[in-house]
Amino acid sequence: MPSSLLWAVDVYGRVYSLSTAGQQWEHCRDAHLEFKRVTAVQQCCWSIACDHNIYLNVHASDVPIRYQEETYENQRWNPVDGFSDRLLPSDRWQWSDVTGLKHQPLGDFQLPSDNWEWEADWYVDENFGGETTEKGGWTYAIDFPATYTKDKKWNSCVRRRRWIRYRRYKAQETWVKIPSEQTESLPDPFNDITCGGWEITEEPRGCLALWAVSLQGKVWFRCGINHHNPEGSYWEEVSVPGEVVQISSGPGDLVWAVLWEGHLLVREGISRDCLRGSSWVTVESPSPGAGAVHVAVGVNVVWAVTKDHKVWFRRGVNSHNPCGSGWIGMVGEMVMINVGLNDQVWGIGFEDRAVYFRQGVTVSELSGKAWKVVSVPRDSDRSHSSASASSLQSAGCFFGGEVRLESQASVLSDVDPDTERAVGGLVPTPEMGDSPKPRIPKVTSDSFISELVSDREGQISRRDVPSAGPSIPEEDHAEKEVEDRASPAQVLSPSQSGGLNPQWSNVDLEEAQTHLTSGPGVDAAETCSLSSVATYNLALEEPYGPDEHPKWAWVSGGGCFVDCHLQLNWFNSSTSTALNSSMQAMSLSITPAQTAAWRKQIFEQLSERSKREMENFMHYEQAIEQSVWVKKGNMQWWRDWKPHKWVDVQFALEQFSGAEGNKDGILFIYYTFNDEKKYLHVFINEVTILVPVLNDSKHTFAIYTAERTKQRWPIRLAAATELEMHDWLALLSVSCCDSRGIQGPPSKQAIWSVTCKGDIFVSEPTKELEASPYPTPCDQMFWRQVGGHMRMIESNSLGVVWGIGYDHTAWVHTGGYGGGFFQGLASSTDNIYTQTDVKSVYIYENQRWNPVTGYTNRGLPTDRYMWSDASGLKECTKNNTKPPSPNWTWVSDWTIDYAVSGGTDREGWQYAADFPASYHGYKTMKDFVRRRRWARKCKLTTTGPWQEVPPIALSDITILPCGPKSTVEQVPLWAISNKGDVLCRLGVTSLTPGGSSWLHVGTDQPFKSISIGGVHQVWAIAKDGSAFYRGSVSAQNPAGDCWYHIPSPTGQKLKQVSVGRTSVYTVDENGNLWYRHGVTPSYPQGSSWEHISNNVRKVSVGPLDQVWIIADKVQGSHSLSCGTVCRRLGVLPMEPKGHSWDYGIGGGWDHITVRGNSMEAPRILMPSLTDNGSNQTATRSPLRTSNQPEMNGNPVGC
Repeated sequence: MPSSLLWAVDVYGRVYSLSTAGQQWEHCRDAHLEFKRVTAVQQCCWSIACDHNIYLNVHASDVPIRYQEETYENQRWNPVDGFSDRLLPSDRWQWSDVTGLKHQPLGDFQLPSDNWEWEADWYVDENFGGETTEKGGWTYAIDFPATYTKDKKWNSCVRRRRWIRYRRYKAQETWVKIPSEQTESLPDPFNDITCGGWEITEEPRGCLALWAVSLQGKVWFRCGINHHNPEGSYWEEVSVPGEVVQISSGPGDLVWAVLWEGHLLVREGISRDCLRGSSWVTVESPSPGAGAVHVAVGVNVVWAVTKDHKVWFRRGVNSHNPCGSGWIGMVGEMVMINVGLNDQVWGIGFEDRAVYFRQGVTVSELSGKAWKVVSVPRDSDRSHSSASASSLQSAGCFFGGEVRLESQASVLSDVDPDTERAVGGLVPTPEMGDSPKPRIPKVTSDSFISELVSDREGQISRRDVPSAGPSIPEEDHAEKEVEDRASPAQVLSPSQSGGLNPQWSNVDLEEAQTHLTSGPGVDAAETCSLSSVATYNLALEEPYGPDEHPKWAWVSGGGCFVDCHLQLNWFNSSTSTALNSSMQAMSLSITPAQTAAWRKQIFEQLSERSKREMENFMHYEQAIEQSVWVKKGNMQWWRDWKPHKWVDVQFALEQFSGAEGNKDGILFIYYTFNDEKKYLHVFINEVTILVPVLNDSKHTFAIYTAERTKQRWPIRLAAATELEMHDWLALLSVSCCDSRGIQGPPSKQAIWSVTCKGDIFVSEPTKELEASPYPTPCDQMFWRQVGGHMRMIESNSLGVVWGIGYDHTAWVHTGGYGGGFFQGLASSTDNIYTQTDVKSVYIYENQRWNPVTGYTNRGLPTDRYMWSDASGLKECTKNNTKPPSPNWTWVSDWTIDYAVSGGTDREGWQYAADFPASYHGYKTMKDFVRRRRWARKCKLTTTGPWQEVPPIALSDITILPCGPKSTVEQVPLWAISNKGDVLCRLGVTSLTPGGSSWLHVGTDQPFKSISIGGVHQVWAIAKDGSAFYRGSVSAQNPAGDCWYHIPSPTGQKLKQVSVGRTSVYTVDENGNLWYRHGVTPSYPQGSSWEHISNNVRKVSVGPLDQVWIIADKVQGSHSLSCGTVCRRLGVLPMEPKGHSWDYGIGGGWDHITVRGNSMEAPRILMPSLTDNGSNQTATRSPLRTSNQPEMNGNPVGC
């Protein structure tokens, strides 16, 4: 799980961040001003400074923020000048947007603010619909507007070309002021801010809803915030039925606000088309006697704080009922509450001003169980721990009897001139402790800061403040206050000062006024500042002593992801925290490569010692020469013959071990047929794979053998419970591995594959697998399962293995094995980590048009189900659709999916003439049916030998396929983000397969597939189906220089590419497999495409140019099977295309990679009538082989 940040502001206006993987608050030293508020999301943090302006801090990323500016140059043909810029008066502008309605000359494009910079100058886009245009990038048409083509025709009277220029956002990891000149009417100074709405829509990418409250109680909405415009465009005022003091926005469509009189407002009408909503609904305060002063919302929760500091939870809140149903009083007293990701809750305690975390918040118990203080030090506290006692005592010299008041910010005050008092010197005396303390009224949403001066004891100067316990259980809470007033002498005690020059901003006005007023007649209520930005300089460097807890004013967890099932490091004691920090400091010089080398050295030493000590006992006779054990159980078997049905059977596994330690076994299935007892048996060493099968009603798995693979008819068994099924699968997997002598983690040469439901399988290749002309049939390969859940996996022969989940999270293999339901001997004890994956389940709502009622859910008798799957053959409603398996749980409600191929209208509908047909996102006169897709997310939590590689979500990866006996220092690894950005991973080695950082490679359009060959040739496929080749990629220049556009096969759009040593294969969107001719070292782009096969889903080309595919519609003994593992036969250096296919295990496979199998086949001499023929056969292939090839080899260069 990648680390995320919790943001907070202390009472002095300093901003801190706390990582979920850290144990101390990190001071944001880039913030030069004091801050009042922060509101954070995962990609950025917004804030209000003491000057009431909005500031933005965009977190740094390996993928830069780039925006493509475009404009079109239009020309018309005339018989005198040919094509020129002399257009007709009715034509579009010479320089315009794509519609031609907006005038866009090149010189009119300006940077939005100083935080942007141009990457390069304008240039012409020569790519048109995945194909290259003629030089100049012109496309032709009969007239404006019309359908454009890249070829000039006799009737082409107009033409246009697109100009492109990129600008890059450069202000990352720094606080920048939001430009105010972007709005015509400047809003008045802001007092509160909240950011949310990132789950409302996925288009545009990174869309956010930023709400702000001004000092006059007005509400403002920042329009146009998205990934390509992080600063937004302009402010828009939102009318409210009163004066608002505070507002909160959740990740979805929940927005609540607090009115001045204590009531609450709920925003309604928020949708993807209207992020600012349409109307307000009033909700009464939780407490009749005390109005609300603060509110915080999440996805399905609303928390509130009233004027008496009581905490309240709103029940019944969801997207359909944003107002909820009622309030529940919670234990604890807070000054503010904040809700973060996963509806986790943080708060600022009223008594101690500490940050509290709400424990026990889960989907089933949103209110949580208890408050627990976040007890971690600040980074500035490190210097205090080494300070001597003498230095602390010497701090008393700074309190000579004069305290100066120093204004360091613009003050918006409601103090009348005639009520102001002169501030003079004052020597604190013990007698002043008896004077009553004035009470400062709560006049703004900053009132809780003012409470620092009225209800706290001792405050900053007290070193004996009682520390908060680890938790506040609700049943032990006592509702009473204990006031222990501190005298001014105690407040300014030299022994309790922590350093030099503290700055008191927005806080502690009570003590300050106690020492700064010239007489007891001063009315504190009249001298209170509305914004409370007066700064008091006490000539101290640090406001806190080494043993004092920091006092917090605001906390924001909108970008902090906390897994409710994992323990955070925040709740350790300060002693252990300091110890851990010192240990971390000591281990900073130890690199992962050194750690891996030490582990390898220790393992070798232990192996040598074990071998040396066991030699003395080799002559002893074994105590047990042979053993047999049997495990039995009751299961159900899917009968092989018709009528097919589930039959109750007895299942038995008999395993025996020989004198030499070899193990084998037999499976028995005892059943009854026609009152006669019969049995079916399978030898364990004949089993090729054990596959869990998805079934709504039964826990089933399939057992394949080589013969049953050819028949496409496995043995299907069903267990009574899921636990029993997993026990049998683990036991059978161990038995199969023992019978074949396979132990430990997968080898570096292993072949990895993924099923259509995300299960991971691995097979150990043999030298005869690619032998020619008699290779081992791939239906005899043994596949074993590895824990985890992936959408795709890529590997190479150096042991670098990466995977991508369905939620686009990147994972790297740790070198372990097992995980998931594998326990004990079937799994390694280390290198196993928790893995989560999220995927969407889709159903379709179908409607037909009739002239009376329009589109309704009443279809024709021959129509598909009105709620169905994509094919329309299976009925799928919202109620009867379940997650893929019992291991998955729903994590969202059903929502309309707008990201559908072909586009949708504003309500998500797609239209067509009939079912099924080609759908489009707009209605025409001939459209009589329509459909829209609904999506619901589900989550899986499992374990496996995988570690997450944060923070960029990926859609494709490729690793350099190294040949036999080769190694490289830095393994080239390329990837494509889920948004289409091309990335190059740096620091990837066999010892550190996760690498260190990403290097962004610029492109003119988003990509979807990428592959690197054995000699650093990089090919990629863009989202429009066009192919590209990256030039000048080498070990010294890992990112290359530029992209070369490669024409696609005629009339086809490519979707996937795989590059081997010299071969380049691609798959188009229609399932055709293509081979690239003419690829040579001098001309790596090749010359032409040749069609090889159809019905291909994925292709993988190995380091020896082996070709493996996932094929659909493969003929079996019973029916056509989809997702079959197939291998190309006859692939030789002189015949890289091969000649036929060998079919492996069929049904349910989605991905395969052979890019780690660099094991060369042994040379086989063909029988011949003459010796000359045999010699010619032996010398025909230029590929060098060895009778005993090494799996990992020696370093000779890749």
